Amino acid sequence: MVLKTETETNVTQAESFWLFQHIMDSVWTTTVLLVPLVVVLTAGFFYVYGLVVGLLSKTSVRNKVVVITDALSGLGKECAGVFHKGGARLILCGKNWEKLEELADDLANASDPTVTFPPKLVLLDLGDTGSMQDAIAEILECYGCLDIIIFNGSMKVKAPAQCLSLQVDKLLMDNNYFGPVALTKGVLPSMISRRSGHLVLVNSIQGKLAVPFRTSYAASKHAVQAFFDCLRAEVEEYGISVSTINHTFISSSPSQTTAAPSKSIWSLLYLQKPLGVSPDEATAEIVKTLNNKRREVVIAPSLPKMAVYARSFVPNVFFSVMAAGVNNAAAVGATSE
Repeated sequence: MVLKTETETNVTQAESFWLFQHIMDSVWTTTVLLVPLVVVLTAGFFYVYGLVVGLLSKTSVRNKVVVITDALSGLGKECAGVFHKGGARLILCGKNWEKLEELADDLANASDPTVTFPPKLVLLDLGDTGSMQDAIAEILECYGCLDIIIFNGSMKVKAPAQCLSLQVDKLLMDNNYFGPVALTKGVLPSMISRRSGHLVLVNSIQGKLAVPFRTSYAASKHAVQAFFDCLRAEVEEYGISVSTINHTFISSSPSQTTAAPSKSIWSLLYLQKPLGVSPDEATAEIVKTLNNKRREVVIAPSLPKMAVYARSFVPNVFFSVMAAGVNNAAAVGATSE
């Protein structure tokens, strides 16, 4: 048997240490080189993505007459900015005339007037069905026709069913259902006569998925979702497209703070994406929907999408989970008291 001397052992340990250090230096060098490369590639991806979205927006809306309801909301302003730069003939609708004028001025100042059209402004309150006919006539008079309508904006409420009066229910239905339906019926004859047009409903995922404590809100969203789903088949023969875009919720801004998370089970449907969908993300989906004429889009994390399928294929399981969430919320509330 060969015995290693102490000197040989020290040499071996030194070689091992040198080899380990050499490997670590190589790893560190590789990391230092890769990190900037990844950053550059990521920045390049988002730059190209922005160019593609801009190109799609220009090809899908250039010279098109586009109506945006609730143009003063975060999503409405984002859509207005993208479509205006894309060369659309915008008709911006909202409840406040002064703010509409401010928005129009902002769009004009941020764009080249030689390649854009000055927006038309129309006062429109979807909850005021009595004034809807006058608003529809004014919209049609702007350019004499319509190509695209973005149905944006809604009224929200969260409360137990027994705490909501019928007046609140009617108010929700006026804003979330009867308003969009009245506007649709008012402009459909024009679209049918031209055999073209695209109706885009920006709707909550609660048009497909009912969550506790949102009875009236979910009912109004289910109603308007069903109306546009039925309408899609009715107007296809006239060359009119109908698209629905369902989201968890539209965040007011990227910096929006997150409320304290609920401990109920069904709150997990929203905690996966605490800030919801940003206006620019939703606008990008709208642009792609207009370009590809997609019939239905769901913007949500995996869990809400799974819940939608669960509601259809295993309804009893879905109902049990919803009820368990309510019981859990009640138990937590009782404990905190």
